[in-house]
Amino acid sequence: MDAATLRILDASLNRAAEGLRVVEDYSRFVLDDGHLSKSAKQLRHDLNALAQSCLPHEWLHAARDTPGDVGATITTDAERTRATPWDVCAASLKRVEQSLRSIEEYGKLIDGRLVAGAEQLRYRTYTLEKALDTLRGCGARLTDCRLCVLIDGGPDGERFKRLVDILVAAGVGMLQLRDKQLESRALLDRARALVQATRGTPTLALINDRADIAAAAAADGVHLGQEDLTVADARRILGAEALIGVSTHNLAQARQAVLDGASYLGAGPTFESKTKSFESFAGLDYLGEVSTEVSLPTFAIGGITVENLPKVVATGAKRIAVASAVTAAADPAAAARGLMAGLVAGD
Repeated sequence: MDAATLRILDASLNRAAEGLRVVEDYSRFVLDDGHLSKSAKQLRHDLNALAQSCLPHEWLHAARDTPGDVGATITTDAERTRATPWDVCAASLKRVEQSLRSIEEYGKLIDGRLVAGAEQLRYRTYTLEKALDTLRGCGARLTDCRLCVLIDGGPDGERFKRLVDILVAAGVGMLQLRDKQLESRALLDRARALVQATRGTPTLALINDRADIAAAAAADGVHLGQEDLTVADARRILGAEALIGVSTHNLAQARQAVLDGASYLGAGPTFESKTKSFESFAGLDYLGEVSTEVSLPTFAIGGITVENLPKVVATGAKRIAVASAVTAAADPAAAARGLMAGLVAGD
């Protein structure tokens, strides 16, 4: 067995494992994200299992020559400083990816299983990197967005515009146009009116289901159900900066949406809704699970009112999405402000 090849593999395995530990610490302590922390930890464990199955540690240790390693003293100024915790994590992710590529290439001299295993770990690291970077950007963008109000286009365009103006003035963080009845052209007219009313304000304008309408109206993004377009396909239509939300009904769906690169999650249904019927309810237990494990911005949805809001907040939920609780209220602005006050009171 060539000692030089073993030294390369030994160093690359160590770099990859160390880098994954740094990523795990970022996910765990900076983001407080159980899902991404577990993902990084699982990658590290799978890397160790791959190494043990293909490269006995006796081989690696016998070939190791740290005192004689000419690269041990080669450093650059950029390696010694980082501006933020994310910079530390991002650099470690690149180190992991590069190390896995080196394992993949030099593994061709040793064992085909090492090549295939390193390749799959590298792809999984790319997915983790994407999820972490998406969370960083969307977390900042949605920091102050606590309330999403879903509105239908309705038969009266002027009434729709008046309601949008009222909710924007009330400080609602996100308005989502959800309408299953309007023809596409009429829906696009409503979407453009929504975008026009929110432009230059803190209120985000999203379209439910229809990425094409969101793109044509230059909306801030789209919200997708489990049977709609994938996040990747919606991203191809809307671009890298668009917000893409995904409805989830269980923890497995939430975990997958995070890794798919969703900008935020909808979690529910929580209670029986006046605007949408459901065969089953995820309930408060699911809100507690997703609040504990996922740090991606998440909106609890389904039958939430100012009366049952304390139960929602008690699960750890920080954001809610509602429809009739605001749109059917005698005073939509007051209803929206009451819900936002309830969310703040729960902090």
